[in-house]
Amino acid sequence: MSFRIKVSGAAEAAVNTHVPQLVEDLVASSITAQDPALWGPAAEAESAIRLGWTESVALSRPLVAEIDALRDELRAQGVNHIVLGGMGGSSLAPEVITATMQADLTVLDSTEPGQIKAAITDRLETTAVVISSKSGGTVETDSQKRIYEAAFAAVGIDPLERIIIVTDPGSPLDKSAREAGYRVFNADPNVGGRFSALTAFGLVPSGLAGVDLTELLNEAEAISLDLAVDQAENPGLILGAAIAGTSPLKNKLGFVSDGTHLVGFADWAEQLIAESTGKEGTGILPVVLDVVSPELSAGYEDLQIIRLVDDAHEFHLLKHDRHEGEILVSGTLGAMFLVFEYATAVAGRILGINPFDQPDVESAKIAARALLDNRPAPTEPLFTNHGIEVRAHGDLGDASTVREAITAVLEQLPADGYVSIQAYVDRANFPEVAGVRDLVAARAGRPVTFGWGPRFLHSTGQFHKGGPAVGVFIQILQAPEGDVVIPERPFTFGQLIAAQAAGDANVLAEHGRPVLTLTMTNPNKELEALFAAFN
Repeated sequence: MSFRIKVSGAAEAAVNTHVPQLVEDLVASSITAQDPALWGPAAEAESAIRLGWTESVALSRPLVAEIDALRDELRAQGVNHIVLGGMGGSSLAPEVITATMQADLTVLDSTEPGQIKAAITDRLETTAVVISSKSGGTVETDSQKRIYEAAFAAVGIDPLERIIIVTDPGSPLDKSAREAGYRVFNADPNVGGRFSALTAFGLVPSGLAGVDLTELLNEAEAISLDLAVDQAENPGLILGAAIAGTSPLKNKLGFVSDGTHLVGFADWAEQLIAESTGKEGTGILPVVLDVVSPELSAGYEDLQIIRLVDDAHEFHLLKHDRHEGEILVSGTLGAMFLVFEYATAVAGRILGINPFDQPDVESAKIAARALLDNRPAPTEPLFTNHGIEVRAHGDLGDASTVREAITAVLEQLPADGYVSIQAYVDRANFPEVAGVRDLVAARAGRPVTFGWGPRFLHSTGQFHKGGPAVGVFIQILQAPEGDVVIPERPFTFGQLIAAQAAGDANVLAEHGRPVLTLTMTNPNKELEALFAAFN
């Protein structure tokens, strides 16, 4: 089977409660028919232009031959390395597709200067770059396009031959790219970014990197009929009810990859679910976990575990302690994309919110732009300890060390809260920073999310501002070893990422949430001290 799901405990009770009504209300067939009335009058206008993903498989088929032909053309020219410049929905799906289907794709979803420098100096003479932006106005993606244009020109390569654009038809980027002579792929404008895995945004970079796109689309098509039929066995209805219909609502959703062949799928699902449901003071917060993460044995009443497995025999182990009350999911990648998209739309209906808008995402962008326009001097740290500068929005009491500052902010964590760790660092050079997540989870006694900045601003950032106001936020920054100028822009990459972190901290503080900012002035020397402070 292309997809399997097994529920027990509270999730099973939710399915038994909600699925019969969803079937009676013809929700599955109505989603497939793109009925915008499913989420109420207030959501109807937005929903009417955001349901194209239900037919992405059919609409994307004609793209495959065009993508394959361009890949062959590039390879004939000696191009064998593909870079993707994109954020959020434009980068997360291709990263999962290429990692799972074993193709080489460099994903540049950062504005950190060190990561930018590493990318533009890596195999440049044999590189082609896909610049993906739905709106065409994303500052990160625009900056990545500018730096690659300059890098190609500097070594005598015509950027028009090496940069491919993916965007919505009629977007500012679509118009300017076509006027300049770039190769442009248009995506379906009736698909939101986080639902775009099976559109040009997911397929162009993945196909150019070598993925068999026909196989991926066939996997999705194999589950399409099951998702469209109004019946109790519909996997989209079951998953949507299981994650959004528990009573009381388990609004933290822990993803555990346990032997699955899918690489990074939880990161894609995190954006889809958090950005779609985190609004109007409610929502579901995905928490990406490891098989040994502290949350798995903590027994938090508001945490539902969803375990991604491969082997069919796993479904017969429900009596085993580790599976009791969990949601077990197994499937091909194409099927998983489509099932989770349906389930997220169903979850929005159960929660009574519009799953297709993101009203709070723009706030951090506006704050960052204001800081870039004015470029005020950085605020002085409250103190510096082991070379780590400490700043805060909120009371740290008499803390004088990094460890004491962490303790002070964790003491402000509500009983039903969560901790969000946001790392605005070079993840290619310092991937180990993600290891602080488990340390904080053990210390805080509550679920902890981890996001790479500024990427998470395009995903869980919506939940942080629009979901329940129970988060505590810890930013980890690094002082850049050397900055990178953005061509024809009055700010550098270093100034951009600093403004993004400061802008988001300001918006979170305006929502009444505590924010602790830790800046490593020399991460090569201070990483050990940072881990010691979190431990």
